[in-house]
Amino acid sequence: MMEKGDSSQKLYKRMRLWEFPDQYVVEPTDGSSGSCLEISRVDGSMKLIDEIPNCSSLRVPKIRTIFGVIGILKLLAGSYLLVITERESVGSYLGHPIFKVSSMKVFPCDHSLKNTPAEQKKMEAEFSALLNVAERTPGLYFSYDVNITLSAQRLHDLGDESKLLPLWRQADPRFLWNNYMMEVLIDHKLDPFLLPVVQGSFHNFQAAIGKDIVDVTLIARRCNRRTGTRMWRRGADSDGFVANFVESEQIIQLNGCTASFVQVRGSIPLLWDQVVDLTYKPKFEIVKLEEAPRVVERHFLDLRKKYGNVLSVDLVNKHGGEGRLNEKFANAMQQVVGDDVRYLHFDFHHICGHVHFERLSILYEQIEDFFIKNRYFLLNEKGEKVEIQLGVVRTNCIDCLDRTNVTQSMLARKMLEFQLRRLGVFDAEEAISTHLNLDESFKILWANHGDDISLQYSGTPALKGDFVRYGKRTVQGIVNDGWNALMRYYLNNFVDGTKQDAIDLMQGHYIMSVSRDMTATSQKGGIEAIASFPLALGLILTGLFFATLSLGRVRSDVWNLLFSLVWASISLAIAAVVKANGRMFCNRPRLHQSRR
Repeated sequence: MMEKGDSSQKLYKRMRLWEFPDQYVVEPTDGSSGSCLEISRVDGSMKLIDEIPNCSSLRVPKIRTIFGVIGILKLLAGSYLLVITERESVGSYLGHPIFKVSSMKVFPCDHSLKNTPAEQKKMEAEFSALLNVAERTPGLYFSYDVNITLSAQRLHDLGDESKLLPLWRQADPRFLWNNYMMEVLIDHKLDPFLLPVVQGSFHNFQAAIGKDIVDVTLIARRCNRRTGTRMWRRGADSDGFVANFVESEQIIQLNGCTASFVQVRGSIPLLWDQVVDLTYKPKFEIVKLEEAPRVVERHFLDLRKKYGNVLSVDLVNKHGGEGRLNEKFANAMQQVVGDDVRYLHFDFHHICGHVHFERLSILYEQIEDFFIKNRYFLLNEKGEKVEIQLGVVRTNCIDCLDRTNVTQSMLARKMLEFQLRRLGVFDAEEAISTHLNLDESFKILWANHGDDISLQYSGTPALKGDFVRYGKRTVQGIVNDGWNALMRYYLNNFVDGTKQDAIDLMQGHYIMSVSRDMTATSQKGGIEAIASFPLALGLILTGLFFATLSLGRVRSDVWNLLFSLVWASISLAIAAVVKANGRMFCNRPRLHQSRR
């Protein structure tokens, strides 16, 4: 458990935001005796002040309670203050309260825009509109007292001096969601206002096993290095950072002991992508294949430094487009595998199909030796380290969502059973499934975990979630999978481009400039001005409906065969036009790339 640092470094837990016409003032109201933070609404400049400015009939402020300052974001001309306006208590991490961001709000400091050219005002409006999308970012968590960017093992291994540092200085920058937005506050040495925020998931439950009460927590930490949406962030960048990289930590606390088990997931570490073109499953495109060995090596070097031994479990199909990715990944891994890195391909769909997920036992038999050898982290009732986790299982499919979550939940179940046997609660043959309360809670825990990670990356809950939640495939689950698959298609093509822009803006991945495509889009007229996905889909479905209707009447009137061919041709023509002119419909990111 993390020791509390010096009180002078404590974060403000409750504040009052004063909105004056020319400035914002953030006043600590949690009993702290610290100074207030004044932020100019003209240019975003800030300083500490000892008293709230005077109010008058001309300077009547609005006042609201806030629970944290996320940071400051600078755009072309103005700056924007992001604060937490509502929070929800969701449990505790190693004894410290954890909160979820229920609502955050952006406050502009852009009065200087009055003196800028019209074109710059227009561009600033475009970018500030993206912040409205960013306000709805899901899955943000924070703590005022403990560093939730670090696993229990890494927290325990922090030196005494490090434990006295402000939380933001202890944090793993990979998992610090507001890392970029905190930079201005860091420059002004505003430690009590610097609240580290993690994007991911946090769930826990308690269950009785006889007379013992076990507390189980599951936390996800999303990496910010290549964050984004499903179709717009694939594969790795040239530094080896991959899309949808998430660290999942399962922690149990029982009779004063604490045990932790960490797994990771992440996209196939090659330079590859899928260009959204209105097809249901765009082709996989491998970029700069000659770079594959170097990128894979950098990725696994980073994993070894942070986690020790690595077992990479690749769940993609052996054939088709996924098969080509699998082949290139496997070839690149030949240069990396050794005593501390293993690679295993397991064709999930071929072996398990869509319903026989119990066949994951075949996978487990192949990795059991690594699993047992690399252990888990364990503290005894005195807080002494008894076991350490020596390695990590890295799981991937294509999205690193559905197949990955089913697999990780299986491994987490196995590990929980190991730990409960070690702590003397289970006998040698006892399993979670024999304790209905524990079994049901465990399934729900991992199902919610998978849904949270999936919502952030794809916009929908996880597929195959019914197996994780109920232990079997259900008709309702299959129907839900179909609906969610359609929703992913819609979001990938018509929503996620703007969402990707907002993410890149918040993370500081791109400069604030408008591309030629963006300018052209804003000036479209005629058919392109009214074109939309619902309209195109409606026309296609209408054509297919009448084609089917005419085809069913062919026996009574041969002319219906001609009509069915005409309607089918019209539908195909519309679909072809839509695909050929995907730019007319697709919602594409618009910001120029500029890596920091």
